[in-house]
Amino acid sequence: MDQKAIKAELDELLASAGESKIPPAVERAALLRRMGEEIDGIGEELLTVCSEETGLGRDRLAGERARTVNQLRLFADLIEEGSWLDARIDTAQPDRKPVPKPDVRRMLEPLGPVGVFAASNFPFAFSVAGGDTASALAAGCPVIVKAHPGHPRTAALVGDAIKRAVTKSGVDAGIFGLLSNQSIEIGVALVRHQAIKAIGFTGSFGGGKALLEAASAREEPIPVFAEMGSLNPVFILPHALAARGDQIAQGLADSVALGVGQFCTKPGFIAGLAGNELEALASQLGNLLSKKPAGRMLTEGISARFKKLVEERRAFISAEGGAVFLVTDLQTFEDVPELHEEVFGPATLLVRCSGEADLMRFARILNGQLTATLHADDEDMALAGKLAEILRGKAGRVIWNGYPTGVEVCPAMHHGGPYPATSDSRFTSVGTAAIQRFVRPVCYQSFPKALLPVELQNPNGRGIWRTVNGKLTKEDVA
Repeated sequence: MDQKAIKAELDELLASAGESKIPPAVERAALLRRMGEEIDGIGEELLTVCSEETGLGRDRLAGERARTVNQLRLFADLIEEGSWLDARIDTAQPDRKPVPKPDVRRMLEPLGPVGVFAASNFPFAFSVAGGDTASALAAGCPVIVKAHPGHPRTAALVGDAIKRAVTKSGVDAGIFGLLSNQSIEIGVALVRHQAIKAIGFTGSFGGGKALLEAASAREEPIPVFAEMGSLNPVFILPHALAARGDQIAQGLADSVALGVGQFCTKPGFIAGLAGNELEALASQLGNLLSKKPAGRMLTEGISARFKKLVEERRAFISAEGGAVFLVTDLQTFEDVPELHEEVFGPATLLVRCSGEADLMRFARILNGQLTATLHADDEDMALAGKLAEILRGKAGRVIWNGYPTGVEVCPAMHHGGPYPATSDSRFTSVGTAAIQRFVRPVCYQSFPKALLPVELQNPNGRGIWRTVNGKLTKEDVA
């Protein structure tokens, strides 16, 4: 597709998006639920096509489809309930001295059309109908999706399902668009288009950084909410290692190899105190990883890059098979910059630390991460507390005696972290708080009551929680 055709397609989709009327919350909720029904309605065909394109197993894909449909319903419930709007009303005090107080009202409102870049590793949950699309539509923003070239037929099936849901729901067709082309050029053009007001992206650091730069160079810069990868360090403290090293090794092997190591929350770093117990864990973990079945990776490009990165680290390989286990010490880790880079695929690196001070040093030199995990027992609490103090400044989610793969879709979840894990650590791409990315506050001062949004009018017609004169209430304003 040439540049002229790219521009014409974008112009058409975004003109339609700009002309679309924002449906009220009850209609958006109905649309989201119908989207889920239409996606479920594709049935086995969707799983078959997606498995052929990605190599991911049908059981995994069935679970991911259920997660995708459930998060659509979760956002539908959220916008119907309404408190996420953070509606605030401060009524006028005309007799206040020395100056009268005006009537001031504020709530969150949609940013405008959002461009969404589908991810390769979650062809449902982070793709055409994934969390970015769901949260943007829930916020009231039209969505234009650039599908991932790794699963074009899957994207088309889901895109058609969304379009059917839009038609059956009676909302304007421009609220959703799926680009016919998946090239880099159309992605850049999407970010640069003057009608786009925000971007959602899940992918590589290089891709995310390029989008950030393109968005910042616009005449009107826009936010890019990019998830760009993470090493997700796991710290194994001495008493936990002594008490249940075998169990931890098995859990780590399963977590590293899950989905052929192509989860953004795969544990890429493991750290522990050097000694016989850590060596026993290393031996067991290496053995377990070497016996993991080799799986097909998502795309040929991802597979080729994984092999290249592993070859560059051959001096550090301790075991190799279906998954790769690398081992080094802290000093070498500090001296070899490429060891700090994410290896996207079934591989992990163990860093031996000579003492507690080394563990703390390793934690401090880490870049921003999506997750950080502590395996600790009661006797480890003093050291765990010191590490936790560091790690909560390094990661968006801190995990106790667990494994980072697997992200619960719920209101309390935060899937984000300091740069370079994500472009803005204040926001999440999983859970209902993801809606906050695509809204902005609008304040109405001394405005005619009839022209206010329904959520800010005196009668609380929607029955939502609002902050009225400093108090949280569902009551009408007197």
